[in-house]
Amino acid sequence: MHNDLWLIGGLGTIMGMVLLLPFLSKRVEEDLEAFLLIMGVLSVSVSRLWSWHLLHEAILDPIKITLAVLIAGFLFEIIRPKLHKWTLAIAKRFGYGTLMFLIVVVLGLLSSVITAIIAALILVEIVSAMKLHRKTEVRIVVIACFAIGLGAVLTPLGEPLATIAVAKLKGPPHNADFFFLLRMLGVWVIPPVFALGILATFLEKKIIKHTELKEDKPEYIKDILSRTLKVYIFVFALVLLGTGFTPLVERYLVNASAKALFWVNIISAILDNATLTAAELSPNMPAATIECILLGLLIAGGMLIPGNIPNIICANKLSIKSKEWAVYGVPLGMVIMIVFFVIILFVL
Repeated sequence: MHNDLWLIGGLGTIMGMVLLLPFLSKRVEEDLEAFLLIMGVLSVSVSRLWSWHLLHEAILDPIKITLAVLIAGFLFEIIRPKLHKWTLAIAKRFGYGTLMFLIVVVLGLLSSVITAIIAALILVEIVSAMKLHRKTEVRIVVIACFAIGLGAVLTPLGEPLATIAVAKLKGPPHNADFFFLLRMLGVWVIPPVFALGILATFLEKKIIKHTELKEDKPEYIKDILSRTLKVYIFVFALVLLGTGFTPLVERYLVNASAKALFWVNIISAILDNATLTAAELSPNMPAATIECILLGLLIAGGMLIPGNIPNIICANKLSIKSKEWAVYGVPLGMVIMIVFFVIILFVL
C-alpha cells in the first residue's frame, strides 16, 4: 500500500510538472527537450522500469523521424530560393483562392512525409511571399497549421506524436507498423484537410503593397543540425516518459470512457500533444479509445500556439501573438471538435 502511494504520488507529481511547467516557465519552455529528458529519467526511475530493452527502444525509435527532419531540412534549403517565385506565379495564374487551397491541402498531406516541421517552414516562406492583410495571413497560417497537425499523424515520420503512438503500440495486441495510423485515422484526417483547404478559399484576398508577416531570419546549416538534434532528444525523452507513466495510465485511463478522453484532451491546446500522447496511450486500450485520444489531441493542438510544433514554428518566425492566434484558432478548433464528436457518437 505504501509503495503504491509512493508510486502514484511520485508519478502524479512528475506528470503535473510535465504538463504545467512548460506553460508557466519561460526557461523550461526554451529548454523543453532537456526538461522532458530529465522528467523521463525520473518517471522511469520512480516506476522502476529501467531495462536494456527500454534503452534500446529509446535510442532507436527517434532515428526515423530524426533522419526525415535532417534530409527534408537540406532539401528544403535547395528549393527555398524558388518558393517565393513559385508562390507569386501560382497566385498570378490561378488566383489567391487556389493558392490558399493548395497551401492547406498539399502541406497538410505532405507533412506526413516531409515532417510537420518542414511543412511549417515551407508555410512560413510562402506566407512571407504573400501580400495580403495581416488578419488574412494570420488566418491562413492557423488553418494550414490545423491541416499540417492533422495530416502529419498519418506516418511516424510526420511528427513526434505519431512516432510515439506507433512506438507505444507496436507490440500486441495492436502490432502497429509504419501504416498503422494511416489505416486507423486516414478516414478521420484526410477529409478535414480538404475541408480546411476549402475554408481557406473564402478568406479575404485584398492585396496590399507590402506583406505584413515576414520570416524573421534565414536558416543556416547549424539551424538544421540543431533542430535535428532537438527532435532526437525530444522523442527519446517521450519514449522514457511513456514507459514511466505506464502504471498511472493503466490504473486510471485504460478503462476510462473514450468519449470523455476525447474532451479531456482539449488541454492539448495549451500543452504539446506529443507529450500528452506519451503520457496517455497504452497498448492495453481498445482501438476506439486510442482513436478518441489521438483525435482529441490532434484537433485541440491547433487551437493555441503551444499545442503543436507547426504552431510554435510559424508563430515564432512570423511574430504572431498568442491573442491573434486564439481569436481564430479557438473558434475553429471548437467547431471541428464538435463535428468530430457528433460523428464519434454514431461511429465509435
